[in-house]
Amino acid sequence: QVQLVESGGGLVQPGGSLRLSCAASGFIFSSYAMTWYRQAPGKERELVARISTRDNSRNYADSVKGRFTISRDNAKNTVSLQMNSLNPDDTAVYYCSACHPPCNGPNDFWGQGTQVTVSS
Repeated sequence: QVQLVESGGGLVQPGGSLRLSCAASGFIFSSYAMTWYRQAPGKERELVARISTRDNSRNYADSVKGRFTISRDNAKNTVSLQMNSLNPDDTAVYYCSACHPPCNGPNDFWGQGTQVTVSS
């Protein structure tokens, strides 16, 4: 049974930091690129950051470059998103997702999401 379980969301003040984690099981984690997406109320889902299977490539949305860092641990089947200098525009539900390279079609697996709220 494939599972992607996100954790680490919550309420944080502007300028603060959060670290999201996603624990994967039920598939060969190291064979999949991993992506964090987010969706804010009334907005379309957007790609936040993607990391390749062996961590030799990382891509970020322009809106988070320099503030967010994606990483993975293939030994522990986890992917993380370190989020710094958070602002209210980062408020969204954050989803962890897996796709098999070259990731040209729909993603293969999705987590249930974790809420991140940035507010004073």
